[in-house]
Formats: sequence, C-alpha cells, structure tokens
Amino acid sequence: MVKRILVSQQPPKVATPYDAVAQKYGVQFDFIPFFLIEPVSSREFRAQRINILDYTAIVFSARSTIDAFFHLCEELRIKIPETMKYFCTTEAVAMYLQKHIVYRKRKIFFGDGTADSVIGQIGARHKGEKFLITTSDSTNNDITRAFESTGMDFSSAVFVKSVSQDLKGVDIASYDMMVLYNKADVKSLFENFPDFKQGDVKFVSYGKSVVKAMEQAGLEIAISAPSVEAPSVAKAVEMYLEKNK
Repeated sequence: MVKRILVSQQPPKVATPYDAVAQKYGVQFDFIPFFLIEPVSSREFRAQRINILDYTAIVFSARSTIDAFFHLCEELRIKIPETMKYFCTTEAVAMYLQKHIVYRKRKIFFGDGTADSVIGQIGARHKGEKFLITTSDSTNNDITRAFESTGMDFSSAVFVKSVSQDLKGVDIASYDMMVLYNKADVKSLFENFPDFKQGDVKFVSYGKSVVKAMEQAGLEIAISAPSVEAPSVAKAVEMYLEKNK
C-alpha cells in the first residue's frame, strides 16, 4: 500500500494536481530536491580546453547555463563580440538573455523546445557558424546528438554541474514510492544512502534521461512518465493508485 511519496523536486509554490491526488487517495507527497545546479569553476572550465572566442554562435537550453556562461566570461575577462549569435531551445530561454546582453532579433534565435527546432532555426543561413553548445553534467544532451548528424562545426562544454544535497536527515525508509527526474537524483540517492535497498519501494521515472541511470543502479521502475495516458507524474501516480487500490 502506497501512503508516502517522495518527489525529488522543489516544493511547488501553488496548488498542483498532486493536491487532488493526495486528497482522493489519502497519500502524502513530500518534495525534497536531491541535488542543486551550480556553475563550474573557472578551473574546471579551463580543464575542458575550450576557447569561447573560437566560436561564432552559442547554443543555450537553460537559464542556469546562461548565467554560468556570462559569469565565467566576466571572471576570465572574455569580451564577447557584438557579432556573436545565440540559438536557444525556447523563447523563454532566449528572453532571459536580456539579463546579460541587449536583445536583438538579428542575432538571437529560438526553437519550440526540441533539438530539431534549434537545427531548423540554424538552417542553411547559419550553418557556416562555429557553434558552442552549453551543457550540464546531469543531462543527456539531445541537442549535441542532433548536431552530430548535421555535419556542422560544433563543440560542447559543461557550464553547470549537479551537486548532491545532504539527504541524511531524510527518513528514506518511510517512503513507499519515490519519483526521480534526473540521473543526478540517482547519484545523490546512493551517495547519501550507499546501503540503500529497493525492497518494496515503487519507483517512478520521469523523462528518458533518468531511466538508464536507474536501471544501471538496479532500480526496478514501476511507472514511467510521460506517456500518452500519463503526461505528468501526478497523472501517472493517480493511475497507479487507482489500479492498486
């Protein structure tokens, strides 16, 4: 019987579908992030042997990498030329660039959230640029894989890293179900609880990137989302609880 569910995310600030599920099935959701994202140090960046000024276009998929990129440029005293172009996965990410640069449509482009849409924005017009893809150490980068099949000149570099949270104050054995979103969640779980055994705990995976890490750790997945029937974690959990009443 599932009664307590641990979700490896920040607590929501507003009412969510989790509230309805909790009320309907009498379960308790606890939201505890398993890791934090931090910028890499200048030393860690230098170890990647990437010279930012060798590139004519930067690819961003998250606001955290934007902040890390410009902070690093400031720390290393790198002056980004006005001719630099920026390709972003979404409009929201592109708009966030205004925090650091003057927003000009002629040099900022954005897709619809998919890797293919970024490639589409580059098209024939910009394919001659030399691209630097900004990444995190905790995600499988779909954009990098998409670039590999195009023949374009690109490199990728890690600008942000995952740092495991201290979870030792969490009574991990009291949970009947856990929701993991990222391979860094799996890493943090076993760093904090090296003797962890799954037992009867039901695991929920959200997204493709975490599945491989969970399987490699020997965790059996009870529910995978998103899917056509369960586009969200809340819906996936609801379907499981309904089926296993």
